[in-house]
Amino acid sequence: MTTPRETEIRALLASRADAQQTKDIDRLMSFYAADAVYYDVVPPLRFTGTEEIRRNFLRWFDGYVGPISLETHDVTLATSGDTAFAHMLHRDSGERKGGLQASIWVRESVCLQRSNGTWSITHEHISIPIDPATMTVWLPSDKDQLA
Repeated sequence: MTTPRETEIRALLASRADAQQTKDIDRLMSFYAADAVYYDVVPPLRFTGTEEIRRNFLRWFDGYVGPISLETHDVTLATSGDTAFAHMLHRDSGERKGGLQASIWVRESVCLQRSNGTWSITHEHISIPIDPATMTVWLPSDKDQLA
């Protein structure tokens, strides 16, 4: 049975994904706490505070000619009081600048805190799977399935 907290968090995550796909930076940033910490796969790897996180998202948006496609899979939530954790997989695709058209899988963990009735992302961690034989990003083919 889904709890009201889980329903709120799933709605936040869905709205956040929509903001990412449409490159709506202001709506996207509204989900982050002012002192949020964001770990990404690109240097400098750690982004602290909404100004740094905003610049990182704008960099990501700029890599695409149009909208970004994010298929979210396997969302798992854990909540306790005013704290929540979520982890999920995203299949990230779209028309990228430079001609790369391959989809990539992205693993994501999100920590949230509720204050004054509003949930905010306080910590996020992104990782991309690699092919250990070549130490390069693993790009799935149509036959590849989720773990």
